[in-house]
Amino acid sequence: MEQKFDDPRVAINRVYTRQGDAGQTSLAGGQRVPKDSRRIKAYGAVDELNAFTGVARATANTEPSAAPLVPILLRVQHELFNLGSILATLPEDVHPRQARITAAEITELESEMDEMNEGLPPLRSFVLPGGSRLNADLHVCRTVCRRAERLVIALARDEQVPPEAVQYLNRLGDAFFVWSRWVSHHSGAAETLWEPNRAASARGTLSE
Repeated sequence: MEQKFDDPRVAINRVYTRQGDAGQTSLAGGQRVPKDSRRIKAYGAVDELNAFTGVARATANTEPSAAPLVPILLRVQHELFNLGSILATLPEDVHPRQARITAAEITELESEMDEMNEGLPPLRSFVLPGGSRLNADLHVCRTVCRRAERLVIALARDEQVPPEAVQYLNRLGDAFFVWSRWVSHHSGAAETLWEPNRAASARGTLSE
């Protein structure tokens, strides 16, 4: 099958270069920018999300009932690197076969969500993270994904960003929520629902 994207052209022989000691880093096109610029914050959050997704995948590997989710999470990690690649590149430097997010990735997430959401009981309240370790890991991924989405949206106000980047992160945040419910359902772990009256301020009225 013909490859859609070029393979990485990376050679990491030495990790430290001292070139970032003054608070700047290089984009894919070689431009030097501050490490706290909006573009760096955006793909830095995507990189953080990739790391947390790896944690979730490692946890899923230990739970037999979550086996179908493992290859999905691995694919998402590759897609997040593709997203980081395009965010780290100014529009004028993007080449035709550069890794990126396309409509196909978004459609795949939607299809997987529809399939895995079938059979899940309807929710009557919000879910608290922590029904199981994997459930909690996936909720962490969800919240980090939402932060990455906000940062990419902020970047898009000032600079050109492919619309698929925001659409993918928006859909992925939904997917992490569905996956968190799916793993709880298939492992038999009870979902912990939000109960406002279990707050400390409500204890007195409950006992009266």
